[in-house]
Amino acid sequence: MTDVALRPALADAVERLAAAGVESARWDAEQLVAHVLGVARTSLPVVPNLDAAQYDALQALVARRASREPLQHIVGSVGFRYIELAVGPGVFVPRPETESVAGRAVEEARRAGTPKPVVVDLCSGSGAIALAVAHEVPNAEVHAVEIDPDALEWLRRNASARRRAGDSTVTLHHADVSHAVPELDGTVDVVVSNPPYVAEHEMAHVEPEVADHDPRLALVAGRDGLDVIAEVERTAKRLLRNGGVVVVEHSDRQGESVPALFDSAGGWAGVQDHPDLAGRPRYTVATKMVL
Repeated sequence: MTDVALRPALADAVERLAAAGVESARWDAEQLVAHVLGVARTSLPVVPNLDAAQYDALQALVARRASREPLQHIVGSVGFRYIELAVGPGVFVPRPETESVAGRAVEEARRAGTPKPVVVDLCSGSGAIALAVAHEVPNAEVHAVEIDPDALEWLRRNASARRRAGDSTVTLHHADVSHAVPELDGTVDVVVSNPPYVAEHEMAHVEPEVADHDPRLALVAGRDGLDVIAEVERTAKRLLRNGGVVVVEHSDRQGESVPALFDSAGGWAGVQDHPDLAGRPRYTVATKMVL
């Protein structure tokens, strides 16, 4: 087989993915072509052709994506803020909207007023938030808590890679939210979490990439999706020093219910919800009252 012109091969990939219901068909197709070629997506305009092996590899990857396997599983990684994370079966794939949550945690750590702010990431998964904080606030003492053994292996892998890249060490803890790091009680400056928040009845309506590939443990949180967020609230109150801050992600339908949960629990000041970059309700911030 001779070389295949890149432009029609890319157009065919876009058409196949769109027909399969992939909303970001062009973006995904370009990412797959770049992955096959081993170049950045922005370099595609200067690449004229695919050789036979590359074309066959692309066809196989497009077929996988058309079956609604997550793009990140296929290429093996995902960009998150200023770092790259390895992801695959067994761990929740970080979403772009969580970058705003991590960004707020970075801001709160920087303004903590201490030379070595202590940050705890609950339900850490791949380590996206914890490792982003460690990268952007190198003087922070960061702890990542994860209960799922499979996700913990991805967390270990990513933490090791970030250490090799020169980032600060993140301390890993295999524990559930409720019993996380009691040795830090009353000393933490920032607690941050992207917990499970999908209600049980919502699973019938989520996209196949989520329903079929993300771990259910990382998704579902009871009848209203608030079960784990309620645990985060209680644990954050235990861990934080007076004046410490909690940042917790939620779904775009929980912009009122999560702040209400914190208000009704008591002990919190300045409870406020915040949007993601798309303007949708995304995370709640609260400060532990100074007693």
